[in-house]
Amino acid sequence: MKTIEDLLNGYRRFRRGVYGQQVDLYARLARGQDPDIMLIGCADSRADPSDIFDTAPGELFTVRNVANLVPPYQPDGSLHGVSAALEFAVGNLGVHHIVVMGHGQCGGVKACLHPERQRQAGEFVGPWVSQLDEVRDRVLAEQPSDPQLALELAGVHHSLKNLMTFPFVREAIAAGRLELHGAWFAISSGELSWLDSQEDCFQLVSH
Repeated sequence: MKTIEDLLNGYRRFRRGVYGQQVDLYARLARGQDPDIMLIGCADSRADPSDIFDTAPGELFTVRNVANLVPPYQPDGSLHGVSAALEFAVGNLGVHHIVVMGHGQCGGVKACLHPERQRQAGEFVGPWVSQLDEVRDRVLAEQPSDPQLALELAGVHHSLKNLMTFPFVREAIAAGRLELHGAWFAISSGELSWLDSQEDCFQLVSH
C-alpha cells in the first residue's frame, strides 16, 4: 500500500531526476501553457494519458472523470466542470484537437451495465454514469458478445456526440480550427485503438 511518505519520496526523486533534466522546460511553462491537444479521459488510476502517449509537461490539457464522459451543453448556471474545462481549452487555449479516450475494465461503465450496482454506486457516481443509460440499452439490445467492451466504445461515441452540442466546439470545427478524435486503451495488453472517423470503427494502432 502506498503511503503519503511514498508520495513525498516520489517527489524527491522527481526533483533529482525529471525536474532536474527539464528545468528550462518548467521555466518556460511558468510563463504560460500552450497545448495543442485536449484529452478527456477516465479518472481510473490505471489509464494515465501522459504515460500512454509519452507526453511532456505542457503538451496535454487533460480532464479526467468517471468513465471519461462529456455531458451535453447545458447553460443553466449549475456547476459544470467538464464544460468549464472545454470552454477554456477551446476558447482560451485554442486547442486544435480534442481526444476522448475510454479504456478497458472501466468501473463506471461496469456500474452502468448493472443497474443494482449503479443504484449502490453512491450519491454522485450513480447519477453521473446514468448519462449512459440510453446508450447501454441500445448496446444491450444488439446482444454483443462483450457488453462491457461494447459500452466502453459506445461511451466514447456518446461523448463525441455531446461535444458537438457545444456551440463554440461546432464553430471551431466549422472554421477548421478543431478536430475531434476517439480512442480506447486496453489495460491488459497496453494496446491503443483509434477511432477511424471514415469507417466509424476503432482500429488498433501499430506498435
